[in-house]
Amino acid sequence: MSYPVSFLVVLVLLTALFGYADRRKRYDLVDSAWGPGFAVIAVVTFLFADGEPVRNVLVTVLTVIWGVRLGVHILLRNRTRDEDPRYRDILKRAKGNPRLRMYRVYLLQAVLMWIVSLPVQVAQHLDAPWGVLDWAGTTLWVVGFTVESVGDWQLSRFRADPANEGAVMDRGLWRYTRHPNYFGDAVVWWGLFLFAVHSWPAALTVISPVVMTWLLAKGTGKPLLERDIVSRRPGYAEYVRRTSGFVPMPPRSRAG
Repeated sequence: MSYPVSFLVVLVLLTALFGYADRRKRYDLVDSAWGPGFAVIAVVTFLFADGEPVRNVLVTVLTVIWGVRLGVHILLRNRTRDEDPRYRDILKRAKGNPRLRMYRVYLLQAVLMWIVSLPVQVAQHLDAPWGVLDWAGTTLWVVGFTVESVGDWQLSRFRADPANEGAVMDRGLWRYTRHPNYFGDAVVWWGLFLFAVHSWPAALTVISPVVMTWLLAKGTGKPLLERDIVSRRPGYAEYVRRTSGFVPMPPRSRAG
């Protein structure tokens, strides 16, 4: 089966990336590898796939499209920025060897990639005929990918305008949720999960979208991003008051 091979490949890739990041002293490069790491796992699994052919191809293609787009977006966004302060904080708080502590962060990323990608891996070993769940998964993926991509595009355009320096992005999709890109990301993985739900054992891969949603909404996504943003952007507190934190909702009245 492909499972140990895919884990070994992603482990080797993240180890090699750590070596490169360590030489550059730019450890947030691991963020750019998050999406492409899933693409690699999908492709490796496809090489061993023995499931329904259409599902094998589609799950692989959808995962690669999502992963490559996300990786390119983060890489282009970060190339003109200083290193993410989260990684500097990790180094400062590290007890013992700080480089070893950072390598553990990379290893954790590899493990999370493999766990979250389980529906993609399992789906490629299922011989159940193409059906309603596959159509539903495709639809959810399209919705999630669209929301995530449009949200990132809208924010990039907003930040590129010097007139918006220090302002709060509350237009387009950002009017309905403070994190449309994170919400879309979660929906993508709920969609990919549906490709695997053709047996009760395969349904246990629900851990994948649950973990991804938790990371985005409660873990290293939204909470860390918003930790000190109120102090940096005076209008953000009001934006928080009237705008949903994750799931898109109509904005609350300013007077309410």
